[in-house]
Amino acid sequence: MSAAGRADPAPAVRLSGLRYRWPGGARDCLAIDALQLGAGERAFLRGPSGSGKTTLLSLVGGVILPQSGSVEVAGQALGALSAGARDRFRADHVGFVFQLFNLLPWLSARDNILLACRFSPQRRARIAAAGSTPATEAARLAGRLDLGAELLDRPAAQLSVGQQQRVAAARALIGRPGLVVADEPTSALDADRQQAFIDLLLEECAAAGAALLFVSHDARLAAHFDRVLDLAALNHAALNHATSAAEGAR
Repeated sequence: MSAAGRADPAPAVRLSGLRYRWPGGARDCLAIDALQLGAGERAFLRGPSGSGKTTLLSLVGGVILPQSGSVEVAGQALGALSAGARDRFRADHVGFVFQLFNLLPWLSARDNILLACRFSPQRRARIAAAGSTPATEAARLAGRLDLGAELLDRPAAQLSVGQQQRVAAARALIGRPGLVVADEPTSALDADRQQAFIDLLLEECAAAGAALLFVSHDARLAAHFDRVLDLAALNHAALNHATSAAEGAR
């Protein structure tokens, strides 16, 4: 409870007793007893390739569900929702920058950005409450990401990798979701555009009061964040496997 007597906001993300193994897998690939990301908190998630970072982001976004334990986003237990309800919740509340972008290649860059609003009445409502429109917001975000009007009219398939990455970022941010999940979002950007992207991401999340969970192999970016999460330390499945391997080698 806050000093003013108002209930404190639910954490943006809360994981409890999470266990996940890929279908057909012989053992868990993720085992995280507890993890919490506060509302508005910015966290940098690090870990070696293959350590489960993308899998963890997919669990946080409700793209997949754990075999046991719970994943809550903004106080909502994702496992309690049907698949359709989970998709609607994600569209309203989670902005995803996927590692492979997940753009529709035949749609223009502008229409790819606007897809996030087309599937989310809550994003549209938040934009309207701010006195704007989805088209205006798409153009504003695109401009901040150095995507000119001529690029917005091109099909996504005709854009460079770096341009596609920026379109995916604008799609994630439009409509001010409460949680932004970014998987290697600067990997295809040059140094100048990388800095501009980080500035925009942090400014937009701050303006929306949104939490940010950001994955990158570039350790230099960690200084921009409130907290650094080390997946190798959090994930007991990896620790247990390493211990078993060491004991077997004796």
